[in-house]
Amino acid sequence: MSERPREVFDQAAQPADDGEVLEGVVLAADDARALERPAAALSPAVVQTVAVVGASMVAGAATVALVGRRRARRLARRRRQMLAPVLTSRSFLIDVHVLGERDRGRGRGRAK
Repeated sequence: MSERPREVFDQAAQPADDGEVLEGVVLAADDARALERPAAALSPAVVQTVAVVGASMVAGAATVALVGRRRARRLARRRRQMLAPVLTSRSFLIDVHVLGERDRGRGRGRAK
């Protein structure tokens, strides 16, 4: 098998009039044209409506958060005023036993 020498493209060796070689296709300078802008898919009224809906949702969420925080602060302030001030706090482990009467359990199982 004979290998052909690999051809290397040298753009500097080409004259400037020939155009540009792109992936083996010669593009002449005469073929160049401006790209057309695609037609707008949405009318300005639709875009404006979407913007208003988005802004309204953000404003509504901010209002809900503000009212909720204000209500929580008001309830916390009311609780603090109703209760006595806490000076210290301690935790206890409580074990509760429910006991019966003392006299009831003694007589069982014995002969009288």
